[in-house]
Amino acid sequence: MKAVVCTAFSDDLSALELRDVALPALEPDDVRVRVRAACVNFPDLLMTDGKYQFKPEPPYVVGQEMAGDVIAVGSAVTQFKLGDRVIGGGLTGAFAEEVQRPASQFRGLPAGADYASGAAFTAAYLTAYVSLVRRAEIAAGEWLLVHGAAGGMGLAAVDLGKLLGARVIATASTEEKRAFLKSYGAEHVLPSQGFREAVKDLTGGGADVIYDPVGGDVFDESVRCIAFNGRLLVVGFTSGRIPSITVNMPLIKGFSVVGVRAGEYGRKFPDKGRENIAAIDRLLAEKKIRPHIGARFPLDKAVDAMRTLKDRTIIGKAIVEG
Repeated sequence: MKAVVCTAFSDDLSALELRDVALPALEPDDVRVRVRAACVNFPDLLMTDGKYQFKPEPPYVVGQEMAGDVIAVGSAVTQFKLGDRVIGGGLTGAFAEEVQRPASQFRGLPAGADYASGAAFTAAYLTAYVSLVRRAEIAAGEWLLVHGAAGGMGLAAVDLGKLLGARVIATASTEEKRAFLKSYGAEHVLPSQGFREAVKDLTGGGADVIYDPVGGDVFDESVRCIAFNGRLLVVGFTSGRIPSITVNMPLIKGFSVVGVRAGEYGRKFPDKGRENIAAIDRLLAEKKIRPHIGARFPLDKAVDAMRTLKDRTIIGKAIVEG
């Protein structure tokens, strides 16, 4: 089968190749899936240049999230049958014609969802759900400031925030992205720099919840426009700089800095983790959330799909289709 292989760590995607790859023999607990759609995520980029906390040894097949059809099941698998439509997550393997993983890494594609939406929504909406519902406990009517809002993670927070009744302010780096965010439902849209005073004016003092997957200067400025009893959600550092804060700031301003690791939350609290997955699956099946597919690429153009995220030109998610 064809697959996109990282042959060596590189910071410019130059070591990615489309190769013929053989899957191993099916183990009793394994499921093999014909991939119909896979999603590009920021950790995919970090892994290819050796900067992610998990460092797979090259050569390895790139890609985490995918959706497709079950084409083989191991002898011990009872929850899936041939032809089932499933979605799956893992650290590698998704940018391929077929993927093989333990059955525990798959679940059914929510009813009515297409493959692209199924591949695109789990990481983004699970992060948004754990952030806003579990960690921030956001209430209807509160002000939510979403940074990096035109990316997959940011759009999920905008979408879910609106559904939860928050008043959403979104920031983005270009006029095109800001225009899209306005059409997507953000109440107010601001540039990704110099937003501090505008946020304070709009909210009457500061945002109640700030969702920050960017870090760096964005985090620094967010500290200056958060409300008393606010929750500043640390989601990631796509800017490349991990910021720091002197503890007198949360003391004086009465806000909390809250770390978000959606997957780890589910591992620490398995019952809640299952509830979280069930909640986002239900929202997708009921069409209450709207994963935005910004661009689609065939498997042999997967590097181009990854480059749209690396160059920050994509709005929403880039999908690789088999």
